[in-house]
Amino acid sequence: MHIVIMGCGRVGSALAQTLEQQGHTVAVVDQDPTAFRRLGSGFGGRRVTGVGFDQDTLREAGIEEAGAFAAVSSGDNSNIIAARVAREMFGIENVAARIYDPRRAEVYQRLGIPTVATVRWTADQMLRRLLPSGSEPLWRDPTGGVQLAEVHASTAWVGQRISRLQDETGVRVAFVTRLGEAILPSSQTVLQEGDLVHVMMRTDDVDKVEAAFAKGPDEEGGH
Repeated sequence: MHIVIMGCGRVGSALAQTLEQQGHTVAVVDQDPTAFRRLGSGFGGRRVTGVGFDQDTLREAGIEEAGAFAAVSSGDNSNIIAARVAREMFGIENVAARIYDPRRAEVYQRLGIPTVATVRWTADQMLRRLLPSGSEPLWRDPTGGVQLAEVHASTAWVGQRISRLQDETGVRVAFVTRLGEAILPSSQTVLQEGDLVHVMMRTDDVDKVEAAFAKGPDEEGGH
């Protein structure tokens, strides 16, 4: 696949090198020609100096034969404009934009432009470790009615099956992070100490779900 990347900072250059190592052809666009030094002498892809949302610049980078486009410059506005140009003008389906402002990221996500808000993600992960409740969701569906979030489970749930956790809290467990690795649990999977539980739930039920996770299983064993 041919992939066009706008922005040759730390993220863009690392992405370009990784993709090239995986056998893809890559073109990197940046307004600053000195930024291409980050790619190193071994990089075999195209280096295109210009504005990443300019159509002629994108054509020079091979956007018309590209299968994907990544906008990872340091400017939110530039990233989202470039992502929309790639999708709407050139019909690129696999488009992602890096967004620093988390409020914007959510808006653009709802517009159908996948966004990566790295600072927000890191902060949320830290908050989830520090504060067992109240963290922002990892994902929301376009209507905002359903979300994926990591919910802090009381140690009282340790040793209980995923099926019981689901029955008593009304969620669907999407995956569990155990010892740094994500696993897809079955209904028979038993929660272990240190597990991070990621669930799909209705946005309206967040407070109720967090309370149920904090309380622990029903002593009667009922649903």
